[in-house]
Amino acid sequence: MAKKWSDLSPGTRKAIIVAGVVEAALKAAAAIDIKRRPADQIRGPKWAWAAGLLINSAGVIPLSYFAFGRRPAP
Repeated sequence: MAKKWSDLSPGTRKAIIVAGVVEAALKAAAAIDIKRRPADQIRGPKWAWAAGLLINSAGVIPLSYFAFGRRPAP
């Protein structure tokens, strides 16, 4: 059974808000980097990484991009 926002404890509410802000910040940082970085410095198509940012991933896709999606600059 789903709980209402008002049924959650203040600590749980705060944790949900912090997690949402962190995920939004990671997605924004990844989107900015994808837009600014040349395509030859990204593993895979830029559009695929950008489309992946639209999925609710709990931060996994932006972290994957930063860990595996970028090639080192020459």
